[in-house]
Amino acid sequence: MTTGTTTTAAPATSATRVLDGIGVGGGSAAGPVARMAQPSVLPPPRTVDPADVPAEAAAARAALARVAADLEERAAAVGGDAAQVLSAQAMMAADPTLADQVGDLVAGGADAAHALDNAFRAFRASLEAAGGYFAERVADLDDLRHRSVAAVQGHAMPGLPDPGHPYILVAEDLAPADTALLDPAEVLALVTERGGPTSHTAILAKILGLPAVVGCAAAAALTDGTPVLVDGAAGTVVTDPDPDTVAEAAARDERRREAAARVSGPGRTADGHAVKLLVNLGALPELDAAAAADSEGVGLFRTEFLYLDREQAPTAEEQTGAYRTVFDAFAGRRVVVRTLDAGADKPLPFVTAADEQNPALGVRGLRTARRDPELLEAQLAAIAAAAQDTEADVWVMAPMVSVPGEAAEFTARVRAHGLRTAGAMVEVPAAALRAKDLARQCDFLSIGTNDLAQYAFAADRTLGTLAEFLDPWQPALLELVRTAAQAGAACDRPVGVCGEAAADPMLALVLVGLGVSSLSAAPSCLGDVRATLAAHSLDDCRRLAGLALAAPDATAARAAVRDGSVREALT
Repeated sequence: MTTGTTTTAAPATSATRVLDGIGVGGGSAAGPVARMAQPSVLPPPRTVDPADVPAEAAAARAALARVAADLEERAAAVGGDAAQVLSAQAMMAADPTLADQVGDLVAGGADAAHALDNAFRAFRASLEAAGGYFAERVADLDDLRHRSVAAVQGHAMPGLPDPGHPYILVAEDLAPADTALLDPAEVLALVTERGGPTSHTAILAKILGLPAVVGCAAAAALTDGTPVLVDGAAGTVVTDPDPDTVAEAAARDERRREAAARVSGPGRTADGHAVKLLVNLGALPELDAAAAADSEGVGLFRTEFLYLDREQAPTAEEQTGAYRTVFDAFAGRRVVVRTLDAGADKPLPFVTAADEQNPALGVRGLRTARRDPELLEAQLAAIAAAAQDTEADVWVMAPMVSVPGEAAEFTARVRAHGLRTAGAMVEVPAAALRAKDLARQCDFLSIGTNDLAQYAFAADRTLGTLAEFLDPWQPALLELVRTAAQAGAACDRPVGVCGEAAADPMLALVLVGLGVSSLSAAPSCLGDVRATLAAHSLDDCRRLAGLALAAPDATAARAAVRDGSVREALT
């Protein structure tokens, strides 16, 4: 196995094929394909005799209960985000509404397996129609369907393959229940036919440091045992690679690891231009690893974990305790807290309207303060209380700011609670285009490239079929980043990037060249980003940014910067 970050696509030969996708995990890995097992096949439908309806319904409910229990067991065996995702999935399986629907179908004459299948199909259609966060849960629901149908038939639960040797995992998509227990010693790389740069697979790959390619539709033709080379930087899967190609990839990865080991401390370019390197933090179980990372603090502290999967907001004591734990772990360093980003992909029953026809364009992020201003006030009070007795440098930023007036009002609220540093996230084109006006109303800007891409390209981030538009290398997206960065510089305001783009070492060069002053990513990504910055001057970064902006699309931008960086290294 080889892993790394800065790689180039292997050339195709008469014996190879190059399958294109979106690279979301750095480095490369070579090995044989092992595909996820196909779900259990439904038996032919049979009509249930009225006298057997109670037993049939009980069998279906028992299958759902078994799935929920299995997922809870898996959640107990892992920590961090994985446990939360699995527990949420278990709650879906245990939903009484689902069980009632299955019972009604059995009462109508369906057998248990087909009642489960039909009930999940109906729920799936509802989630797809809702879009946003709900549409992202479709893969989870499909996995629950497969597990329930297997359970009611007495078959083994779907799971990861076990060929007896390390392998490249290939699947249509990956569900949390499978990936939560994934062993990086066995799984060398991930390839999925669906998914995009913000998918569950992409997030997992960054956490585990695995090469990964998502949205690779041609991977459907890959069969078990086929040797492949996965290049997570180039976004390619090379079939039947020759030994020289594999050796070249291994050598590049080794050079990358050596370069990362040689550089530590604050981020800076080869000529000394400072670029703060920060970590993203999404839950307390991630805290130890995040605090131990060689970083200058937290660039994005997501606070949603305190609010999700609850019927009411967390108490002031709960919030203050959680925030203080994080602040204490980062004493002497910066912690940028993002206030609650509810709505759209994170609906909350106590704040989110259930009847919004298009939640992604509705009341989300800072806009929820219009509906429930006390929710924001309570959070700011808890942050302020936690910050009183800490040595951390606490910054607070609002998500989904669209106009300068919102930034001004948020800054005033932050100041009223005694917090010194208030910022606005740039996630919609309107904010980027008027970033100078936004910057005048607050102390810093932070660019969320995931949502900014979604809104700039009118492409739902949950749809794998539109993943190419969500590629952070898209020149139009980079143009918006440049606009915001230049506006911040004109107002003497720092501008950071906390989206997935910050984790890509080559793209980090471009972002710095565009004027970004800090980068926030998963802890495992910082070493490669630091080493890549240290090998390039600020002028190099600006030249590479120009190449990316001039490219016609994301693929061409990535190739132009990669080739330009190689040429600079040789001169």
